[in-house]
Amino acid sequence: MEDLEEENFTLSVSSPKDAEFDSVVGHMEDIIMDDEFQLLQHGFMDKYYHEFEDTEENKLTYTTIFNEYIGLVEKFIEEQLLLRIPAFNMSAFISSLQCHREEIAGDIFDILLTFTDFLAFKEMFLDYKAEKEGRTVDLSCGLVVTPLIGSSVSSSS
Repeated sequence: MEDLEEENFTLSVSSPKDAEFDSVVGHMEDIIMDDEFQLLQHGFMDKYYHEFEDTEENKLTYTTIFNEYIGLVEKFIEEQLLLRIPAFNMSAFISSLQCHREEIAGDIFDILLTFTDFLAFKEMFLDYKAEKEGRTVDLSCGLVVTPLIGSSVSSSS
Protein backbone atom coordinates (compact mmCIF):
# COMPACT_ATOMS: atom_id res chain seq x y z
CA MET A 1 0.00 0.00 0.00
CA GLU A 2 2.84 2.39 0.82
CA ASP A 3 4.43 1.72 -2.57
CA LEU A 4 1.25 2.86 -4.32
CA GLU A 5 1.13 6.05 -2.29
CA GLU A 6 4.76 6.82 -3.09
CA GLU A 7 4.16 6.13 -6.77
CA ASN A 8 1.18 8.50 -6.87
CA PHE A 9 3.22 11.09 -5.05
CA THR A 10 5.82 11.14 -7.82
CA LEU A 11 3.29 11.71 -10.59
CA SER A 12 3.42 15.21 -11.99
CA VAL A 13 0.14 17.03 -11.69
CA SER A 14 -0.19 20.41 -13.31
CA SER A 15 -2.94 22.85 -12.62
CA PRO A 16 -5.14 24.16 -15.42
CA LYS A 17 -3.33 27.51 -15.14
CA ASP A 18 0.05 25.77 -15.55
CA ALA A 19 -1.24 23.84 -18.55
CA GLU A 20 -2.56 27.08 -20.07
CA PHE A 21 0.78 28.80 -19.49
CA ASP A 22 2.66 25.89 -21.08
CA SER A 23 0.33 26.03 -24.07
CA VAL A 24 0.96 29.76 -24.56
CA VAL A 25 4.73 29.26 -24.33
CA GLY A 26 4.55 26.42 -26.87
CA HIS A 27 2.62 28.60 -29.29
CA MET A 28 4.99 31.48 -28.65
CA GLU A 29 7.96 29.27 -29.55
CA ASP A 30 6.23 28.38 -32.82
CA ILE A 31 5.55 32.05 -33.57
CA ILE A 32 9.09 33.21 -32.81
CA MET A 33 10.67 30.43 -34.88
CA ASP A 34 8.34 31.12 -37.82
CA ASP A 35 9.81 32.83 -40.88
CA GLU A 36 7.23 35.63 -40.70
CA PHE A 37 8.41 36.70 -37.25
CA GLN A 38 12.07 36.33 -38.19
CA LEU A 39 11.55 38.55 -41.24
CA LEU A 40 9.68 41.13 -39.15
CA GLN A 41 12.37 41.27 -36.48
CA HIS A 42 15.31 41.26 -38.90
CA GLY A 43 13.63 43.90 -41.06
CA PHE A 44 13.24 46.11 -38.01
CA MET A 45 16.84 45.59 -36.95
CA ASP A 46 18.07 46.23 -40.50
CA LYS A 47 16.25 49.55 -40.40
CA TYR A 48 17.85 50.74 -37.15
CA TYR A 49 21.04 48.81 -36.33
CA HIS A 50 23.26 51.62 -37.66
CA GLU A 51 21.86 53.93 -34.94
CA PHE A 52 23.37 51.88 -32.10
CA GLU A 53 26.84 52.35 -30.64
CA ASP A 54 28.61 50.24 -28.05
CA THR A 55 29.04 52.99 -25.47
CA GLU A 56 27.77 53.58 -21.94
CA GLU A 57 25.79 56.59 -23.12
CA ASN A 58 22.38 55.93 -24.62
CA LYS A 59 21.07 58.20 -27.34
CA LEU A 60 17.60 59.66 -27.05
CA THR A 61 16.68 57.97 -30.35
CA TYR A 62 17.11 54.56 -28.68
CA THR A 63 13.96 55.19 -26.63
CA THR A 64 11.91 55.91 -29.73
CA ILE A 65 13.27 52.80 -31.47
CA PHE A 66 12.66 50.70 -28.33
CA ASN A 67 9.03 51.85 -28.10
CA GLU A 68 8.47 51.19 -31.80
CA TYR A 69 9.97 47.70 -31.42
CA ILE A 70 7.76 46.88 -28.46
CA GLY A 71 4.68 48.06 -30.33
CA LEU A 72 5.54 46.13 -33.48
CA VAL A 73 6.77 42.83 -32.06
CA GLU A 74 4.46 42.58 -29.06
CA LYS A 75 1.47 43.38 -31.28
CA PHE A 76 2.52 40.73 -33.81
CA ILE A 77 2.99 38.05 -31.15
CA GLU A 78 -0.28 38.93 -29.44
CA GLU A 79 -2.20 38.81 -32.74
CA GLN A 80 -0.67 35.43 -33.58
CA LEU A 81 -1.48 34.07 -30.12
CA LEU A 82 -5.09 35.28 -30.42
CA LEU A 83 -5.41 33.36 -33.70
CA ARG A 84 -4.25 30.21 -31.91
CA ILE A 85 -5.85 30.84 -28.49
CA PRO A 86 -8.95 33.05 -28.90
CA ALA A 87 -9.23 33.73 -25.14
CA PHE A 88 -5.57 34.77 -24.82
CA ASN A 89 -4.87 37.75 -22.55
CA MET A 90 -1.39 39.28 -22.84
CA SER A 91 -1.65 41.13 -19.51
CA ALA A 92 -2.53 37.93 -17.65
CA PHE A 93 0.28 36.07 -19.41
CA ILE A 94 2.86 38.72 -18.52
CA SER A 95 1.68 38.60 -14.90
CA SER A 96 2.11 34.83 -14.82
CA LEU A 97 5.66 35.12 -16.18
CA GLN A 98 6.98 35.97 -12.74
CA CYS A 99 5.79 32.61 -11.37
CA HIS A 100 7.19 30.60 -14.29
CA ARG A 101 10.40 32.47 -15.07
CA GLU A 102 12.68 29.40 -14.71
CA GLU A 103 10.48 27.27 -16.98
CA ILE A 104 10.83 29.38 -20.12
CA ALA A 105 13.30 28.32 -22.82
CA GLY A 106 16.22 30.66 -23.45
CA ASP A 107 15.10 31.96 -26.86
CA ILE A 108 11.60 32.78 -25.66
CA PHE A 109 12.89 34.40 -22.50
CA ASP A 110 15.40 36.49 -24.48
CA ILE A 111 12.67 37.80 -26.79
CA LEU A 112 10.38 38.59 -23.86
CA LEU A 113 13.27 40.28 -22.09
CA THR A 114 13.76 42.65 -25.03
CA PHE A 115 10.20 43.93 -24.39
CA THR A 116 10.91 44.97 -20.83
CA ASP A 117 14.67 45.30 -20.45
CA PHE A 118 16.18 48.14 -22.46
CA LEU A 119 19.73 46.87 -21.97
CA ALA A 120 18.78 43.45 -23.40
CA PHE A 121 17.19 45.27 -26.34
CA LYS A 122 20.31 47.36 -26.90
CA GLU A 123 22.54 44.28 -26.64
CA MET A 124 20.40 42.52 -29.26
CA PHE A 125 20.99 45.45 -31.63
CA LEU A 126 24.72 45.61 -30.90
CA ASP A 127 25.06 41.88 -31.59
CA TYR A 128 23.12 42.27 -34.82
CA LYS A 129 25.26 45.24 -35.84
CA ALA A 130 28.47 43.30 -35.17
CA GLU A 131 27.16 40.43 -37.28
CA LYS A 132 26.15 42.74 -40.14
CA GLU A 133 29.53 44.47 -40.08
CA GLY A 134 31.44 41.19 -39.96
CA ARG A 135 32.84 41.79 -36.49
CA THR A 136 31.73 38.48 -35.02
CA VAL A 137 34.16 35.70 -34.27
CA ASP A 138 34.02 32.90 -36.81
CA LEU A 139 34.98 29.74 -34.98
CA SER A 140 34.47 27.52 -38.00
CA CYS A 141 38.02 28.04 -39.26
CA GLY A 142 39.35 26.25 -36.19
CA LEU A 143 37.18 23.20 -36.72
CA VAL A 144 38.68 20.12 -38.26
CA VAL A 145 36.54 17.13 -39.09
CA THR A 146 38.29 13.80 -39.07
CA PRO A 147 36.68 10.41 -39.47
CA LEU A 148 36.65 8.16 -36.43
CA ILE A 149 37.27 5.12 -38.58
CA GLY A 150 40.16 5.45 -40.97
CA SER A 151 39.52 4.23 -44.45
CA SER A 152 42.13 1.81 -45.59
CA VAL A 153 42.52 1.99 -49.29
CA SER A 154 44.79 -0.70 -50.54
CA SER A 155 46.74 0.11 -53.59
CA SER A 156 46.74 -2.68 -56.06
CA SER A 157 49.80 -3.14 -58.20
